[in-house]
Amino acid sequence: MTLDDIVNSVGSFDGTLTQRPREGDGTPELAWGDVFFYYSPDGTVPTATQPFATIVTKNYPGDELSRLDRAGAFRVNVVAGKQEFERLLGVPPRDAAHAPQADADDILAAHPQYGAAGWLSVVNPSSQTETQIGELLESAYSLAKARYERRQH
Repeated sequence: MTLDDIVNSVGSFDGTLTQRPREGDGTPELAWGDVFFYYSPDGTVPTATQPFATIVTKNYPGDELSRLDRAGAFRVNVVAGKQEFERLLGVPPRDAAHAPQADADDILAAHPQYGAAGWLSVVNPSSQTETQIGELLESAYSLAKARYERRQH
């Protein structure tokens, strides 16, 4: 499963806005090369909500655990919510420090910084996590879409 496979798959979900920051577009340099997925049927970056999934391609300050400084390394991050997080990792998000950590490839883990908020991560997803990450991305999309629709009424 490549980064482009994930971008193409999630980008095909109806109403999904895929943001790929790069030099010259006004985004912070730190975000260049990363990918952010929002539910946004009008195609604008939402100002009042977070993305439902991201792909990061480099270490962020204080977030070196995943070793994304390796050539071709990336980490998929998905908001799963409290119940799904606990079902998959065996601990509630508030105990994310005791859940599997995102320090190995192709392992479902708590997000290194946002695990306590119910985010899950997979570094370099491959055969072991491909189906699971696909399902999590679909679920996160559905939750983001439902949240958007509730706010419209």
